Amino acid sequence: MKALVYRSTGSWYTVKDEQGNLHNARMKGVFKMDDITSTNPIAVGDEVLIEVENAGETTAIITKILPRRNHINRQSPRVKHHQHIIAANVDQSLLIATLKDPRTSQGFIDRFLVVCEMYHVPAVVVFNKTDIYRQKEEKKLEALSEMYRSLSYGVFAISVEENSGLEALHHILKNKTTLISGHSGVGKSTFVNQLLPGQAIKTQDVSGWSGKGMHTTTFATMYDLPDDGRIIDTPGIRELALAGLEKEELSHYFPEMRERLNDCRYNNCMHTNEPGCAIKQAVIDQEIYEDRYVSYVNILDSIGHKGYT
Repeated sequence: MKALVYRSTGSWYTVKDEQGNLHNARMKGVFKMDDITSTNPIAVGDEVLIEVENAGETTAIITKILPRRNHINRQSPRVKHHQHIIAANVDQSLLIATLKDPRTSQGFIDRFLVVCEMYHVPAVVVFNKTDIYRQKEEKKLEALSEMYRSLSYGVFAISVEENSGLEALHHILKNKTTLISGHSGVGKSTFVNQLLPGQAIKTQDVSGWSGKGMHTTTFATMYDLPDDGRIIDTPGIRELALAGLEKEELSHYFPEMRERLNDCRYNNCMHTNEPGCAIKQAVIDQEIYEDRYVSYVNILDSIGHKGYT
């Protein structure tokens, strides 16, 4: 029978069949999907076929992974040259960021947006903890919001702590499967708790000695929302290494660059030192944000190296 993967722990999976019954399932043999060298061949959000081992039991065997509409990858944090599938069959991704306690860098946000562009998944950036922002953070929030909205990304400013700005987010989550991601400590689990009253997702304060959040979610998990739709809660990401990306492809995943690529003098322009580069000219003319160009160069330099923003 057909089922949907709600949770993965590496070797066992929680799946829900079309009748709404949950099963603990394991793979039958070894699966290889689309020639992806992955540390996890089955991901949360995958549609699969299962066989229930014994009538009345809650265990099952996964016999087939059905074709994916899409998936989002990252480079495996443990096995170089392998990919880790964060989630499959998602309608949109939502990155929770904070400008204080801890600070999410623009470089990290731009990396996340590049990943979403690579896999054709619409992205939304949500700035949380606005209740603790001072003038410096408020000014930065205004600038980042203007920049990302000009690139047609959704941008929201919220305070989960004060229940502020959440109504608009509830609206965009309805009837969709949404991947929720972000650094540890940005309030992701608190936000998920707010969406799922009674689920009590574990939360943990930011570690004071480092200013970085502590990991609270070990495995990606999907939840049904009370008013239709699903969310996929992911482990807090400290670093985001891009998987399967060539340097020559990077500019295609910056929307403001993509629309100008044909104007460069050379077809293989990397937009760094070449003459007649339309991208560099657009930066000079302030048609492309300089900070976005800096992110592009930093990501370009990091491709193939283990060094992340």
